[in-house]
Amino acid sequence: MKVVLLADVKGSGKQGELVNVSDGYARNFLFPKKLAKEANAQAMNELKNAEEAKAYKIKTETDNAKKAAAALEGKTVKLTAKAGQGGRLFGSVTAKEISEAVKQQFKVEVDKRKIVMDGDIKAFGTYNCEIRLYTGISAKIFVMVGEKE
Repeated sequence: MKVVLLADVKGSGKQGELVNVSDGYARNFLFPKKLAKEANAQAMNELKNAEEAKAYKIKTETDNAKKAAAALEGKTVKLTAKAGQGGRLFGSVTAKEISEAVKQQFKVEVDKRKIVMDGDIKAFGTYNCEIRLYTGISAKIFVMVGEKE
């Protein structure tokens, strides 16, 4: 019997998949526990629509990520920080501060968890930084830290 899984079922498949299972397994286990529904015309149409919606969402997210990457690639983000002795900073420049600066200077929203730095920024200067916008799409930017007046 062909069924569409409504949840992940160990040994059968993942949610949203169309699988072939025995009649007894479907009637006695999957249907009573609401883990699957029979693969009739309506269920097949819903499955097709869900797959199309997922593909559309992925396409729009990748397009947005490519636009953001083009806008950010090679740009320099300028930050200021409080000075300590010998050109060192009080504290360090964090990914959150870089994210806020990118949003303010380039009008591109970037999650702080997507920013990859070589290490903590604890001194003045220019540093390389990578922003991973989507799977396989990233932009390299420079972070320039100057002294606060």
